[in-house]
Amino acid sequence: MSEITQLLIAMETDGDRAAEELLPLVYQELRRHAALRIAREPAGQTLQATALVHEAWMRLVGGGHVQRWQNRGHFFGAAAEAMRRILIEQARRKARIKRGGEWVRVDFDGIDVADATPDEKILLVDEALERLKELDPEKGRAVVLNFYLGLSNQEAAECLGVTERTVERQWAYSRAWLFGYITNQQKLEAGVG
Repeated sequence: MSEITQLLIAMETDGDRAAEELLPLVYQELRRHAALRIAREPAGQTLQATALVHEAWMRLVGGGHVQRWQNRGHFFGAAAEAMRRILIEQARRKARIKRGGEWVRVDFDGIDVADATPDEKILLVDEALERLKELDPEKGRAVVLNFYLGLSNQEAAECLGVTERTVERQWAYSRAWLFGYITNQQKLEAGVG
C-alpha cells in the first residue's frame, strides 16, 4: 500500500495530521493537473492553477467533514470533480454578472451576439456532461478524469479500475456523444432544430 493510500485511510481517524502529511505528497500532481485544465480554458480565465488546487483541497479535506478515501485513484477522481465544479461555479458567476447581476440593464438596438461566450460554452459542456453522467456514470467519470483532470488513458484506467482500452473506448464514445449533444443544443437555441 502506497504512502498516499495509507495517509488517505488515516484521515478517517486522524484527519488533520494525515492531511498535513498528505498535502506535500499530492500537491505537485494536483497543481500539474490544474494547470493542464486551466490551459484548456478559454482566454481570459482569471483563476490560477494554484488557487484552483487550494480551493479543491479545501473542498476535499477542509470543513471538518471526514471523507473516506478508498485509494489514490478515488482521491484524484474526487479532486478532478472538485476542480470541475469550481470552474463551473466560476463560469456561472461570470455569466450571472454578465447577464445583469449588479448592473443596470441597457438595451442596445442592433446588437446581436450569435456565438456563445466562453463562459456559456463551459456551462453547455457541463450540461452535456451532467446528462452523460445520468445516462452512463462510468463514461462520465472517464470524461472528468481525462478532460478536467488531464489524466492519460492509462492513469484514468488505474483510477477507475478498468483496462486502458476500456477508457479509450469510453473517451472516444463520450467525445462523440458530447459533441452531438452540444451541437443539438446549439441548434435548438438558434431555432434551427
